[in-house]
Amino acid sequence: MVFGSFDLLHPGHVWFVENAKKRGGELIAVVARDSSIERLKGRKPLFSEGERLHLVGALRAVDKAVLGGSKDFHAVVRRWKPQVVVLGYDQSADVNALKKTGAQVVRLRAFKPRRHKSSLLKKRLRKNG
Repeated sequence: MVFGSFDLLHPGHVWFVENAKKRGGELIAVVARDSSIERLKGRKPLFSEGERLHLVGALRAVDKAVLGGSKDFHAVVRRWKPQVVVLGYDQSADVNALKKTGAQVVRLRAFKPRRHKSSLLKKRLRKNG
C-alpha cells in the first residue's frame, strides 16, 4: 500500500509506485482527499480527487486505487490490511501507529528530488506561466 496526493503526476510518482510494487503482491494506492490536501498543505490540489484517482489507477503498477479517509489516515489501512506500507522519503506518517496495524513499514529513498518533486514542478509551472 502506498499513500499520496498524486497531484500533478510525474516520473517520481511512477518510480515510487513501481518500487512499492516490488515489495509485495497487489499494490493498493491510496489517493488523498481534496479536503485532506487543503488541511495538510494549506492549498487546493490542481486536480480533483476523482481525477487523481483515475490517473493513479491507470498506472501499470497499481492494482487498485482508492480514496483515503477524510479524517482518519489509518482507517484505510485497517480496512485493506496490507502486509507492507511503503512511504516516500518526504512523507510524514506515524510509523509506530502503522506498525501497530500489523504492516511492515518501508521508506523509499528519493528519486531525483531536485527535478521530480511536486512542489518544485508546480513552482516551475507558475514561473513559466
